[in-house]
Amino acid sequence: MATIERFEDIKAWQAARDLVSVVYRVSGRGKFEKDFGLRDQIRRASVSVMSNIAEGFERGSDREFCRFLYIAKGSAGEVRSHLFVASDLGYLTSDEFDDFRARAEEVAKALSGFITYLAPKGTM
Repeated sequence: MATIERFEDIKAWQAARDLVSVVYRVSGRGKFEKDFGLRDQIRRASVSVMSNIAEGFERGSDREFCRFLYIAKGSAGEVRSHLFVASDLGYLTSDEFDDFRARAEEVAKALSGFITYLAPKGTM
C-alpha cells in the first residue's frame, strides 16, 4: 500500500467530506432546517467523522490513528441513526434516505477496512 502523506488523500475522509456536504445541504431546507436539535446533531456527527480521521492521522502513530478511526466509525453510525429519525419525521424522501444511508455505510466500511489494515487482530 502506498504511503499516505496527507489526510486529504484518505478515501474514507473524502467520502466523509461528501457526506457532510450532503447532510448540510439537505438539513438546511424545509422542516428539517427548523428542527434545530436534530439538524445540529446530524451536522455535528457528520463533521465528527471527517474531523476524527484528520485528527487521528495527524497524531503520527498507527495506534492513535486507529483509536480515532473507531471514534469516526461511531460517528458514522450516529449519522445513520439520525437519518432514521429524519426519515420518520418526513424530512427526507425515501430516495434521499437511501442515498444518505448508503453514503454513511460506505464511510463506515472504508473505516473498518482501514482499522483492519492498521490494527492486526489482538492489537487494539
